Amino acid sequence: MNTENLSYLQKQLLNLGFGEKLNQELKKNIEAGKKEFTLLTDQEYNKQQVDYTLYYKAGDNNEMYFFNKYDAALRDKEMQQTFYINKGSGITAKEAYNLMEGRAVYKQLENLEGEKYHAWVVIDKENRTENGNFKLRPFTEGWNYKPERAIDKLDIVGIGEEGAREKLMRSLEKGNRHQVTAMKDGKEVKLYLEANPAEHRVNLTNWKGEAQQLEHYKKSEVKNEVKKGQKQTQSEEAAPAKKPRKGARQSV
Repeated sequence: MNTENLSYLQKQLLNLGFGEKLNQELKKNIEAGKKEFTLLTDQEYNKQQVDYTLYYKAGDNNEMYFFNKYDAALRDKEMQQTFYINKGSGITAKEAYNLMEGRAVYKQLENLEGEKYHAWVVIDKENRTENGNFKLRPFTEGWNYKPERAIDKLDIVGIGEEGAREKLMRSLEKGNRHQVTAMKDGKEVKLYLEANPAEHRVNLTNWKGEAQQLEHYKKSEVKNEVKKGQKQTQSEEAAPAKKPRKGARQSV
C-alpha cells in the first residue's frame, strides 16, 4: 500500500469537509486492492440530513488511488447532485448542501485551457448535462457582482470590529445563510444574509424566513444621502425653466 497516497487522500477528505471518520474504511479498501470502491457517509446541516457517496478508483498500476467525484442527496427532498473533484480540490460537503438549497458559492474554477479564474456558481435547476446532472451556472468577474456593496450600506451591529466584515464575506462565499444583527428604528433585529449574484443583490430575511427590504436596515448616513438626493431631484424637476438672456445664442 502506498502510504503517501493514503495520507494524501485522508487529507483531501479533511479539506473537503468530510472529516476523519472515513479514514479507517478508506484504508481497508485500499489494503484490499480493490479496483474501484465507494464510501458512504452523511452529515447534518440546519437539521437537514445530507447523504454522500464518495467514488474512488485505482490507477493503471494499482499503486495510486484517486477520489474522482461524490454524490450528495438531501434526504428530505428529491434533490441529488454529483460534484467532481479536480486536481484534489472542488466543492466541499457544506458547499454542496448550500448549492442544493439554492444558494450561491464563490469558487476558483478552471477552463478547458487550464486557466484558473474565480466565479460565483449556482445550480441551474432548469438545465441538465447529458448524464442527468444539473448544470452549474457561473457568474464570472465580468458579471461584476460584489455583495459587499450592499453589506456596507447596512447598519450591522459589530461589523466594524476587527475581522468581522471579512468573516461575514467568507461565510457568504461558502454559500452560507449567515446570521447578523442589524438596527431598525433604533432596535436590534436578527436577520439572515445570503448572496444572490443572479440578481446583483443580497437576500435578507428574518428568523421566519420572510423577505426584508434592505432600505429598512440601512445606516442613517446612507438614508440621509438618499433623502438628500431625492429632494435635490424633486427641486430640479419643480424649478421653472430659465429664460434665455437677450442676445444669447440658442441651439436649435
